[in-house]
Amino acid sequence: MEAATYSLPPSIEPIVVFNDQSSRFFWIYPSLKVETLKGSSSSSQFQYSYFHVVFKFNVSDEFLGTVAPLVVYWLYSGFYVLVGSGEKYRLHSKKDEEDKNLVSKTTVVKGVLLQQAIQAVVAIILFTVTGSDEDSTTTKTHSLFDLARQFFTAMVVIDTWQYFMHRYMHQNKFLYRHIHSLHHRLIVPYAFGALYNHPVEGLLLDTIGGALAFLISGMSPRASIFFFSFATIKTVDDHCGLWLPGNLFHVFFWNNSAYHDVHHQLYGTKYNYSQPFFVVWDKIFGTYMPYSLEKRENGGFEVRPVKDVKDE
Repeated sequence: MEAATYSLPPSIEPIVVFNDQSSRFFWIYPSLKVETLKGSSSSSQFQYSYFHVVFKFNVSDEFLGTVAPLVVYWLYSGFYVLVGSGEKYRLHSKKDEEDKNLVSKTTVVKGVLLQQAIQAVVAIILFTVTGSDEDSTTTKTHSLFDLARQFFTAMVVIDTWQYFMHRYMHQNKFLYRHIHSLHHRLIVPYAFGALYNHPVEGLLLDTIGGALAFLISGMSPRASIFFFSFATIKTVDDHCGLWLPGNLFHVFFWNNSAYHDVHHQLYGTKYNYSQPFFVVWDKIFGTYMPYSLEKRENGGFEVRPVKDVKDE
């Protein structure tokens, strides 16, 4: 049988890969020719054989580090939209969500997409400045201890940066009125509104904070794929407005959806600034607001502050 020639996009690296129903195996060589490696077959038989093609695409860690958190954001948010369609696990009723929030969901989606676009641009610039694709392929393998140290360092950096920037945006009347108040239009938070911010706040609070965490922790682009996807999931979870049984974030983190819900209420805007992981800075600086969860008659839960704020 004569070898058949196929035209493939030059960006696709050919590897093993034809396997027809009669157990004949074929190989795509760099010359893009297909040859029979086992058995024999006439050209007419080959034309009617069934086979699958497996292509190998080279996707850089930098690309995945940029795109993965964006995709994870909408996938995880979508899950919570489905779960929150009923009242059973909600921290606020659906009626409260419709009546109290001061911005439409369409506007929220547009705002989040704008912030994610800015986030992607900054990530591309950061990866370009700090290394290249070739560097990432030759980077040595890190131990689990090194990865844990990098993740913990990045978590502390993000928490520290966000606490002080977040608190300052509340204390500075100009910044709050013109920038941070945009996020607080969501008095009843929901999952895909987690990154609904003024573009300036998104850049200062989230994007620059993430860049500092990446640089100071010394993590590789590959490690950043997992860390920032995890941080994105945690941020979405904090804003989901739900209290789900068995949620591991509620088990391992005091900073959770109920904790952050306090901050979004009018009585709690001077408390619970910490996000997205720990509550340490709130406790150190006296802005920690404990809460209790009470079941509502019509289903769901209600977050109630334990600390009396009437005289403050």
